[in-house]
Amino acid sequence: MTMLSPLLERNEEFARTYSPVALGLPAVPVVVVACLDHRVDPAIIFGLRISDAPVIRNAGGRVTPAVIEDIAYLSFLAEQMRGGPDAVDKLFEVAVIHHTQCGTGLLADPEFRARAVAATGLDDAVLEASVVTDPQLTVKADVERLLGSSLLSPKVSVSGHVYDLATGRVTVTVDPRYPQPAN
Repeated sequence: MTMLSPLLERNEEFARTYSPVALGLPAVPVVVVACLDHRVDPAIIFGLRISDAPVIRNAGGRVTPAVIEDIAYLSFLAEQMRGGPDAVDKLFEVAVIHHTQCGTGLLADPEFRARAVAATGLDDAVLEASVVTDPQLTVKADVERLLGSSLLSPKVSVSGHVYDLATGRVTVTVDPRYPQPAN
C-alpha cells in the first residue's frame, strides 16, 4: 500500500466516465500561473475542466525563467495551431495569481532560508526570489517581469490577481496588458 493508494482509487472513479480530448487549443484562452500550495487549486477556484486552460504551478506562483520559457513555447504552439504567425493578433492572456498566507513567506526569514538552503541544496537567491509576503506587491512585480521579457510574444497579454484564502475570492490587481514594443 502506498500513500498514493486513495488517489489511485479516485482515479479509477474518474476513468470510468473519462472522455479523451484531442490535442488542440484550450477552451479558455488563458494560461494560469499559480502557487503549488495545496490550498490553491486553480481548477477548483475557477471551475476549470480538462482542456479548459493550461495551469503552471510553482512555489509562490512566481514568474521564473522556467515559467517564461513555458509561456514562450505555449505562444509558439498556439500560433501554429491557429495557422501561423500572421493568422491572429491575440493568442491568450497569462493570469499570474499570488495568494494570501503563502508558505513562501517563511523564506523571508534569513535563518529559515539558510536552513532551507542547507537542507535542499537550493540557491539562496532562488529561494529569496520566491518569497510572497505581500501578494499585492509580488504579483505586480511578476507581471512586470513577464511583460519585460524578450521571450513574451506581443500577442500575449498579462494580468495579475490575488486569491484570498480567507474568503475564496480572486481580485484583479493588474488589468491585462500587452508588452510594449522595444524602441
